[in-house]
Amino acid sequence: MKKATTIAAIIMTGVGWGGEPADSQYSPLKGINAKNVAKLKLAWTYRTGEPLTAVPGGGKAPMFEATAVYANALLYIGTPYGHAIAIDPLTGKERWSFDAHINLRGNYGDFTNRGVTAWMDTNAATGAACARRIFFASIDARLFSLDAMTGKPCEGFGDKGEIDLTKGLRRRPMYTGEVEETAPPAVIDDVVIVGSGIADNFRVNAPSAEVRAFDVRTGQLKWSWDPMAAMPGVGAANAWSRITVDPANHLVFVPTGSASPDYFGGERLGDNLYANSVVALRSQTGEMVWHFQTVHHDLWDYDAASPPALLTIRRGAERIQAVAAGSKTGHIFVLDRLSGNPVFPVEERAVPKSDMPGEQASATQPFPTLPAPLGVQKMTADDGWGPTPADREWCREQLKGMRGEGIFTPPSLQGTIALPGNIGGLHWGGIATDSARGLMIAPSNNFMAVVRLMPRDKLEEYRKQHPGWETALQLGTPYGMARIFLRSPSGFPCNPPPFGTLSAIDAVTGKLRWQVPLGEMPLPGAKPEWGSVNLGGPLTTAGGVVFIGATLDAKIRAFDVETGKELWQGELPASARSTPMTFRAANGKQFVVIAAGGHDLAFGKLDNALVAFTLPGRN
Repeated sequence: MKKATTIAAIIMTGVGWGGEPADSQYSPLKGINAKNVAKLKLAWTYRTGEPLTAVPGGGKAPMFEATAVYANALLYIGTPYGHAIAIDPLTGKERWSFDAHINLRGNYGDFTNRGVTAWMDTNAATGAACARRIFFASIDARLFSLDAMTGKPCEGFGDKGEIDLTKGLRRRPMYTGEVEETAPPAVIDDVVIVGSGIADNFRVNAPSAEVRAFDVRTGQLKWSWDPMAAMPGVGAANAWSRITVDPANHLVFVPTGSASPDYFGGERLGDNLYANSVVALRSQTGEMVWHFQTVHHDLWDYDAASPPALLTIRRGAERIQAVAAGSKTGHIFVLDRLSGNPVFPVEERAVPKSDMPGEQASATQPFPTLPAPLGVQKMTADDGWGPTPADREWCREQLKGMRGEGIFTPPSLQGTIALPGNIGGLHWGGIATDSARGLMIAPSNNFMAVVRLMPRDKLEEYRKQHPGWETALQLGTPYGMARIFLRSPSGFPCNPPPFGTLSAIDAVTGKLRWQVPLGEMPLPGAKPEWGSVNLGGPLTTAGGVVFIGATLDAKIRAFDVETGKELWQGELPASARSTPMTFRAANGKQFVVIAAGGHDLAFGKLDNALVAFTLPGRN
């Protein structure tokens, strides 16, 4: 195990999301451990002070989801409203704040920022301006290089410190917000790499989704990779989740989403290769090394949403460098990091056919033989659930007549039951790995959605009659789309619980080590064994602890990584739709930090609080 001084040195010279140099959501710190974690106390709370309402252009309310980065003896975060902020890690006091002055008339569909990335220029003179940098991507698709000590733009990068990421695309957005940036940039081998978030239900010819690498010092474009280059009339297949990197092998792992639009593929026949995939690119050239598709011809918004997580699998004397790729389907594909070959066999299995004119759903889909799916993948109207007989009857009546033939049942005019729904299954919170213990830790949802296609001339009428449904035009296709996460009158999902779980998978055998309900729904009558719908990621530590917020209730929890036993709960000012991080400060104290921004006003208040916990005394 590396000593703390070595860890600090790594963090100072180049660190990605969460404060750790490896993309595993794992910390080698163990000052806070399974024996003492129950003694954690609140250390400080910092609030960004930003508005908790959407910008005037429309879209969703802001979600404060940043995972802080620890570098240069400071904490760094990004915010939905375009601020990059440096914070004193001991006191929670603001050191500096940079304002990107985002376009306040944008229609931002996923109004968030999940963090920044720190980098140190080893070629620069000590103390020189921008020798230490923060890379930050604002929601309106601009990339900034900032001096890590002052927050001032690095003038020699791009256009006086920034790059407009809407320029240089094969097909540009039609409006502000059609292309967004929500994930932290990735930095490797002196390039900074960004993907994009694209509104993928608006039109077939959505903006193109090039993954681009820029020189870390000058901002000069070094390479570009376009997942839909072979289908120029189709857009999206974008890398909106976190791109991860493997510096030792000079590889970049790109998780991609669905091609546009999500729910009708008659204008994009075939597998739509490189959409819904994990793609390994060479860091210095962008050359594709291998690719693995998790869903063929996606019709369900089943993105490869989880950031590819690095791990080493120890089988006797054998060491397999692997990457774990999670899908909204609830599947985890464990792949050899160098070749892309599955570590556990993957089978192509027959799936239901489409009954929509012009649609050609894939006849088969890939299923890993191990690990088993982390949730339920089939539901019919008869399975409609609720905490009371009236709730159950209501749910079953709503689902009556809909298609429900299991996972990958295509969307239809009569309505299709999708379980998992379009938030996942596994989601952008990702998988935390612990290679020493041979474990993968993953949160997952059981939260059904209903999807209905309809002729476009019926869409506006349907929207007025069903105001609770989300609708989309899907321009360029014959059909609009309507979808909803179906909940009973009491507010609970119409599928049986548990609604959310936390699982540990043995990385050597692929089998489930343990699974526990995660969180509690903030609704009258909720039971702990039902768990909570969750969005946000886990953190594992050498101290044998799994930290996670993610749930709809306003808590951060600690679990024993070996058994899944809950060891501690920390109260938060709002729920934490984010991933925690941990660091050891200059005074030797270890802290656990999480963003508490809330999930949705239907489940509680919103906030923009960064909350830190530590043990009393020295640790």
